[in-house]
Amino acid sequence: MNATVEVICYKSKVLNNGNHPLMLRVTKDRKTKYISLGISIPSKEWDFTKNQPKPNCSNKEHIEKIILTKKTQYNSKIIEFTANKKEYTPQILVDAVENTLAPKTIEELYCSHIKTLIKTQKIGNSQVYSYSLRSLRKFTAGKLNIPCSAITLDWLKSYEKWLQEKSCQGNTISQLFRTLRRIYNLAIEQGYASKEAYPFDKFKVSKFNTPTAKRAIEKEEMLKIMVADLSDRDFYTRFSRDIFVFSYLGAGINFTDIALLKHSDIKKERIYYTRKKTGKIINFKLSELALEIIRRYASPFYGDDDYIFPILNKTEHTTPLQIDNRIHKVIGHVNSKLKKLGKEFGIDNLTTYVARHTYATVLKRSGVNIAIISESLGHSALSTTQIYLDSFENDQIDEAMQNLL
Repeated sequence: MNATVEVICYKSKVLNNGNHPLMLRVTKDRKTKYISLGISIPSKEWDFTKNQPKPNCSNKEHIEKIILTKKTQYNSKIIEFTANKKEYTPQILVDAVENTLAPKTIEELYCSHIKTLIKTQKIGNSQVYSYSLRSLRKFTAGKLNIPCSAITLDWLKSYEKWLQEKSCQGNTISQLFRTLRRIYNLAIEQGYASKEAYPFDKFKVSKFNTPTAKRAIEKEEMLKIMVADLSDRDFYTRFSRDIFVFSYLGAGINFTDIALLKHSDIKKERIYYTRKKTGKIINFKLSELALEIIRRYASPFYGDDDYIFPILNKTEHTTPLQIDNRIHKVIGHVNSKLKKLGKEFGIDNLTTYVARHTYATVLKRSGVNIAIISESLGHSALSTTQIYLDSFENDQIDEAMQNLL
């Protein structure tokens, strides 16, 4: 429902000169906002039925001009909001017309959004925007206190050229422009930028997207890694192999979700967890080997709220930032050990991600319905994969996973 705008004579308020102030009344969804027009009128000169000056009003033409100008401004903004399908309240409409919102620079918009992400415990996303902010600061030589209107098509092309000169890869450039575009869209939503000046209609970010190379290994290679005798190796090498195998046997569960697993997530030899990246609830049956790996790292005195694997410590890693930093540090060590182990088996760049992709590929080659395992596990359409997985019964997933060994 669109807002209604009308001018009223505020009869209940009497000024020192005996006049009554004229107020603009904005109403929408049973909410009302009054704005003073800065003029007043004697009650005898105002037609309270038609809400307009009477013919004998001493300043009739002047008052009518002010009313017409103000109502035109508000109705134009209502049309703009409606055309852009933007939800608004009377207060938002007033702020947009009266420019009561202080203008924000690109740098301020970034910093504000990063703070919001950290506050909502989206640490990974906050780091993506922080990286984008640092890149823009370097590009502008620290002069990022510019309004959104400064981000033009030519400005974007200059930034693109600068990134290419810095030898940035396509996916990196794509991420940087996608974060900048999101900040610009937020600015429009919050009234700090105009949709009419939006530069991303002509500057297509999708042109930078490049397919990520497939990194699955053969099933035979996976089995060799699983049965390799590493009893004489250091702890981190054995641990890295176990995490790699657990990911493969655990429906491609990624490292962050493995790190966050707690003993309370195990129910009747099944793992139930909420995927951090998508918020989707996933569960899978634990094979005997997966259970063996869990037992290997379980403390004799563990409780339900203890982490399954020795990656996080519930007393040392309590904040989202501490957790994220710890996971980032450990996965670096794990991937380093996996790469060394992979070279022994003639496999280049063996990482935790390879286990996730191999899970999907092995099941696909085994004839399993692609709707169940979908190649998008870990790829751009991950949310679609989760929707498909959620729609199948557990026994179908369990039967499919018998092909892993």
